[in-house]
Amino acid sequence: MAEEEIVAQTEKVIRMQRVFINLLDTYSSKNIGKFLSNCIVGASLEEITEEEEEEDETKSAGREASSPKPKEGTFQIVGTLSQPESPRPDFAVETYSNISREDLLSHLLECDVTIYNITESPQQVEEAVWAVSALNEEVSHFEKRKIFILLSTMMTWARSKPLDPDDSEVPFTEEDYRRRKNHPNFLDHINAEKMVLKVGKNVKKFATYVVASGLQYGAEGGTLHAFFKMAWLGEIPALPVFGNGTNVIPAIHVLDLAGVIQNIIDHVPKVHYLVAVDESVHTLEDLVKCISKHTGPGKIQKVPKENIFLSKELTQEHLDHLFVNLRMEALYVKENFNIRWLAQTGFVENINTILKEYKQSRGLLPIKICILGPLAVGKSSIAEELAKHYKLHHIKIKDVISEAIAKLEAIIAPKEAGEEEEEGEEEEEEENVEDARELLDGVKESMEQNAGRLEDQYVIRFLKEKLKSMPCKNQGYILDGFPKTYDQAKDLFSQEDEEEEEEIRGKMFPIDKLIVPEFVCSLDASDEFLKDRVMNLPESVVAGTHYSQDRFLQALSNYRDLNTEDETVFNYFDEIEVHPMHIDVGKLEGAQNRLVIKQLIKEIGEPRNYGLTDEEKAEEEKRLVEERMAKEAAEEAKRLHEEAMETAEKIARWEEWNKRLDEVKREERDLLEAQSVPLRNYLMTYVMPTLMQGLNECCKVRPNDPVDFLAEYLFKNNPETQ
Repeated sequence: MAEEEIVAQTEKVIRMQRVFINLLDTYSSKNIGKFLSNCIVGASLEEITEEEEEEDETKSAGREASSPKPKEGTFQIVGTLSQPESPRPDFAVETYSNISREDLLSHLLECDVTIYNITESPQQVEEAVWAVSALNEEVSHFEKRKIFILLSTMMTWARSKPLDPDDSEVPFTEEDYRRRKNHPNFLDHINAEKMVLKVGKNVKKFATYVVASGLQYGAEGGTLHAFFKMAWLGEIPALPVFGNGTNVIPAIHVLDLAGVIQNIIDHVPKVHYLVAVDESVHTLEDLVKCISKHTGPGKIQKVPKENIFLSKELTQEHLDHLFVNLRMEALYVKENFNIRWLAQTGFVENINTILKEYKQSRGLLPIKICILGPLAVGKSSIAEELAKHYKLHHIKIKDVISEAIAKLEAIIAPKEAGEEEEEGEEEEEEENVEDARELLDGVKESMEQNAGRLEDQYVIRFLKEKLKSMPCKNQGYILDGFPKTYDQAKDLFSQEDEEEEEEIRGKMFPIDKLIVPEFVCSLDASDEFLKDRVMNLPESVVAGTHYSQDRFLQALSNYRDLNTEDETVFNYFDEIEVHPMHIDVGKLEGAQNRLVIKQLIKEIGEPRNYGLTDEEKAEEEKRLVEERMAKEAAEEAKRLHEEAMETAEKIARWEEWNKRLDEVKREERDLLEAQSVPLRNYLMTYVMPTLMQGLNECCKVRPNDPVDFLAEYLFKNNPETQ
């Protein structure tokens, strides 16, 4: 009984594993931490059954979404962040940033396992060496065994001499690690490896391991992300292969790498240097060609190695990995570990799973929109704005037909011109040319018989090819004004390998989910509104188009007739459960249909593609700053101009006022002078003589009261009274 209790306590201790991982907000460490947070401690010690393998495959796509709270019995993840402002990952119990070495050591001592990942940040090499040394100094205080894992890179093997000079295809294994020679740029990495292996002598107290990882891929990033992005955007005709592309690159899926680490923690193996690579032997050309075929234009182009420095998304460390030429085999991992492999056979064989995982993790999901409605309702203008906003491909039937005919003519042209073909492809090319010639003849004949209009069978064929093209698969599309009828929609979106006899109307059709639209928008307006809109168009726009009076009215009448029957194109979408959004353009009339576009964007949601690159963000910020500065400069110039004008007006008004004031004063002076002449004459004649005599008399007499004396004198000597 006592023995059972001891065993139970031991199991409890084993199953409470706290794991430290550095830089949890970087690609590799984040995915490893997320993986371990969902792993039960000790799970890899048990054999994997077939049922578990099948269950694991069904859940592999959902590995990205881990629960915010750690599950019972799983590894508890803690770690540092590369950026203090980075949010704490949901799977992490604790995260640290900008802490002292003393505090960091205290956190490391709380952990059962320490994983230092130096594959992404060379600056972490020095910290990793410090961490293993600091922990080694504390070995005597360990209550139970601790594990230290240095996640290194295959670049410490990059310059190793072949095991067999006569056979360069013999791979390196873990047993050859003493013969490894590092790439010059990875000297610190190999020194760190040696340091980690040196300090782990006391295995019972402190077990140290080095994992040499191959090129990491999978999930949302990795070195190959730059090629994925180039292919997904579709802006170049062929993906570049730098150099001859024949160099072999050892690689491993990042979640398989996490599985290797899980097994090391559970097994605590006797071998302390392990190689983590998958079983593939892929060259750089193989990898790029595979990405191009499944994500991009399907073509590759070999360019000089120097051109790689023109790519701003590839760092020097990425370049070193892409140019390595090394064959490695994870012999110990393959023979001794229980790993639920996600891509054991390699990148190329598992590209569909990797691509699906990549697109989901980055939110690179296509948006497929179909816009329908009568003539002049604004389908094309609205589609153009939505295509710009969501970065989608605007598909117009006329353009699709022209592009398809041009493509057929291009296929036929080289053969007719007598160009030479390679022997191995000659027969296949001849068949393609014959098929293309036959199809082109059928198209021309159809157009001749229908006055330039192409039959539905050809339109639908060309449109299906367009919707299944890689750009539409990646970003999505906006289908403008087609299909118009129930039958066209059924022919366009049905699966080609299903027989029509097996289809049951009213139930789910055998639709091709790859091309069927996700959003269907039905734009409409009253006939009067549409007529008024067309009548207000300039004559230059109307001439030779469907907007001429007779053709427009006929087209509008045909549209109304098609959409009053029981089987309309909208009924088809309802039956396949893609319910159309009905919008009355007449009620949302505004400048360039802005209200309609705003409502559609609200219904469709956020874009699902790459945001702006760092360069584009910098350019956008620069543009905004320049616009703001130009606006401020214009406003300042306008303000100064207005102030100058106002000042000039003030000066002009002041001068005018002073001029008017002087003129008024002069006029007043002249008026007063004119008014004073009679008065002065009167005073000189009747007042002044007597007053002067009185004043003279007053001066002579000098009375005590001169005023009274003068008044008395004037009264007595008034000329009128005498």
